[in-house]
Amino acid sequence: MSSEEATAPPKAAAAAAAADEDGMSWWYRWICKTAAVLGGLACAVMGVWNCVTVHPLNIAAGVWMVPFCCQFVEFANAVADRADRMRPWQKALLYCGMALFPVFLSFSITTLFGNAIAFATGVLYGLASLGKKGDAVSYARLQHQKQADEEKLAGTTEAVAP
Repeated sequence: MSSEEATAPPKAAAAAAAADEDGMSWWYRWICKTAAVLGGLACAVMGVWNCVTVHPLNIAAGVWMVPFCCQFVEFANAVADRADRMRPWQKALLYCGMALFPVFLSFSITTLFGNAIAFATGVLYGLASLGKKGDAVSYARLQHQKQADEEKLAGTTEAVAP
């Protein structure tokens, strides 16, 4: 074991630290990951189906839809590690952008259905980047404070007017 491996934090601890940073709950993270896997499968199946044609743009869109990251490709682990460290808004842009490109390249039913789940995954990550919804008590306090500030401001302006 090298000194770098001994000083490196374990993957579970790094994943837990990343989980705390993005503010996503464990069940929402699993929904996003499940949607990503289903989106990848849908893209792969529809991408292969889209390649069975003589039109070059359909073939290009189909090749773009077939995922290139799998555990048997050497660089896939580095790509997967980098993707796990991305913030939710970056994942949202990545998923939505990669899902829209084949649709713009070749607008057809197979590209729409194949990329719909991948786009929905991007939407889920986009919603995660907005953060958690606030509770009603803190919202009521903010409204009350805002109302008091407005009354105080209106009182000072009326006193100055005469």
